[in-house]
Amino acid sequence: MLEKIGMAQARYDEINAKLSDPKVVADNKLYTELMREYKSLTPLIDMYRQYLKAEHDYEDAKSALDDSALDAEFREMAEEEMLSAKSEMEKFSEELKILLLPRDPDDDKSVIVEIRAGAGGEEAALFANSMFRMYSMYAAGQGWRIDIMSSNPTELGGYREISFGVEGEGVYAKLKYESGVHRVQRVPETESQGRIQTSTVTVAVLPEVEEVDVNINPADLTIQTFRSSGAGGQHINKTESAVRIIHHPSGMVVECQEERSQMKNKDKAMKMLYSRLYEAEQTARDSAIAEERRIQVGTGDRSERIRTYNFPQSRVTDHRIGLTLYKLDDMMNGGCDEVFEALRVADYSAKLLKQG
Repeated sequence: MLEKIGMAQARYDEINAKLSDPKVVADNKLYTELMREYKSLTPLIDMYRQYLKAEHDYEDAKSALDDSALDAEFREMAEEEMLSAKSEMEKFSEELKILLLPRDPDDDKSVIVEIRAGAGGEEAALFANSMFRMYSMYAAGQGWRIDIMSSNPTELGGYREISFGVEGEGVYAKLKYESGVHRVQRVPETESQGRIQTSTVTVAVLPEVEEVDVNINPADLTIQTFRSSGAGGQHINKTESAVRIIHHPSGMVVECQEERSQMKNKDKAMKMLYSRLYEAEQTARDSAIAEERRIQVGTGDRSERIRTYNFPQSRVTDHRIGLTLYKLDDMMNGGCDEVFEALRVADYSAKLLKQG
């Protein structure tokens, strides 16, 4: 571990020196790449410094205890300090092991999130809206930007499906565990007898990719335009601004009608297509990716679930890690950090175990 940290420290110092070089600063692409690597190494270096401080405190306390002339009061203080420093060393050592694990190359990317109503009809569509609101509020708290790419709303304010981009730093690292089937148990507003209904939505989180990550032959695409539908005032149904793109080799179909500009809708639709194809290529190329993520979008059937939201009990349960919290209102208002962090730790713990 110390050898790996030493190599990381050397690279960190090397990048730090380069970032103050005027030639590097003038090269925008190189500067951006180095800054990204510098930021990715910073948590490891900061944690190692905390480890070294705890180690120094431990050695100081231990040296003090070796002094036979130390009175009882100071000996007790030194023993407490040594135990505290030892505990911190163990904690920081575990964090360092996690930070040294190979990083998912997609972790720093922005994402496209797709939410679709599953079993449950209108109630599922309403819950899809609730999920969109939850992710939007969480994103706002992180300083991320939300951009709706396509949506299919219902008359009662739900969504049969909605796709949106989330832009910011480390978005995929936080949201990648959300892919899967989410189950809700609550009394629908339309239910007059107060009976609890179970509904589902599926969530897919796709890393946003550039053209260089996926090769698309323009000859394989059919691009159609049509008139937008839904809310939008006088502009709706007057111009064919909505765009549908069909990728024939994969059979994938994407469409966007959120913007008034046909060009903007086309750009958003292409982003969605690139991300979907990238995800499909990653899964096909390396089945271990699917195994490590352990979270795939299912059919939307009630029995397939990664998480349950039980409103009568104010309970949220993540079935993958056996976590249950009675903080449902907080989570639905964007307070997702406790669940997201537990998933991150569980994933890293599994990877550490796999490495022995």
